[in-house]
Amino acid sequence: MNDRGKPVSRGWADEAVARIEADQRRSADTHLWKLDVRALSGIDLYLKDESTHPTGSLKHRLARSLFLYALCNGHIREGAPVIEASSGSTAVSEAYFARMIGVPFYAVMPRTTSPEKIAAIEHYGGACHFIDDGRRIYAESAELAARLGGHFMDQFTFAERATDWRGNNNIAESIFGQMRDERHPIPAWIVMSPGTGGTTATIGRYIRYKRHRTRLSVADAERSAFFDGYATKDPARRCEQPSRIEGIGRPRVEPSFVPGVIDHMVRIPDAVSLAAMRVLSKRLGRRVGGSTGTNFAGMCLAASRMIAAGQVGSIVTLICDSGERYANSYYSDDWLAQAGLDPSPHIPAIEAFLAGRPLDLPVRESWGDEPADLKKAR
Repeated sequence: MNDRGKPVSRGWADEAVARIEADQRRSADTHLWKLDVRALSGIDLYLKDESTHPTGSLKHRLARSLFLYALCNGHIREGAPVIEASSGSTAVSEAYFARMIGVPFYAVMPRTTSPEKIAAIEHYGGACHFIDDGRRIYAESAELAARLGGHFMDQFTFAERATDWRGNNNIAESIFGQMRDERHPIPAWIVMSPGTGGTTATIGRYIRYKRHRTRLSVADAERSAFFDGYATKDPARRCEQPSRIEGIGRPRVEPSFVPGVIDHMVRIPDAVSLAAMRVLSKRLGRRVGGSTGTNFAGMCLAASRMIAAGQVGSIVTLICDSGERYANSYYSDDWLAQAGLDPSPHIPAIEAFLAGRPLDLPVRESWGDEPADLKKAR
């Protein structure tokens, strides 16, 4: 029986799981790039490139895990639709897997969603269900699933439990495996921005399970409830303004966000994220997205902290997706002006840091338990 009390065909579900598992076996792991920054002597920077997944983003891993979790729990049945509350990369990836197993897919999203994201979802056979009030995205998704007799995937609740955090080639296990032969194989820091909170939960749990000395720093967007929820230890904190950095930042502290596995959080202003995005894109010779800029700003901050404390080691973060999806937003001067964002004052500060000078960025930080060595260095 599925979550609506209707029978699920074991034969069909077994075939659906087999198709998803076969797709994973056909996919090579994503590359781990070492960023050459000679001025940061003793600090090695690495970027795990999640943009090379078939659907072009980190959310491919999440969507695969969510579908396997829902299938193995009997929530998805043959012919019944899957519904998700997402206007971004998760919806694109879930549309891909829905088409793979032959079920309809609906993405519930604000009417203001970019044409590029709508086209990407529709490319994989998904349908877009538009709403005018973004605050109703969760309720509307549940109501649509009830009307259609389908399953509301609910990434924001199930992200942290759908992934096997002990291993099974999750992103954390992949990072540590790829780092094995590097100069500093156990990262001093892993930096990750939160969307659902599921990836930070997986990484933080894996670090503790393997007893690594790695610390997890979570870099949040400007308009997001996660940072305030962490800093105040109040899971009821909310943010009424929608995030301008697609894929990360939420109006509420999502159920998949697990603050107990996080060592440090930093709130990155959106203009700083977009400045870091441009600096990194220039160094890589290709465009990255805004959430990758948030990650890179957080990485620079972690490196700055280590330098001040006289430490050496490695830092890992993610390239979440390609910047080609944002040609008409983050890389558009007209869009930036309309959004009231100006990354230009922060670009020289980030470039100066990468050239060996102190880092000066207007960020806010909060510690779970600040280590004594870093406290002394401040």
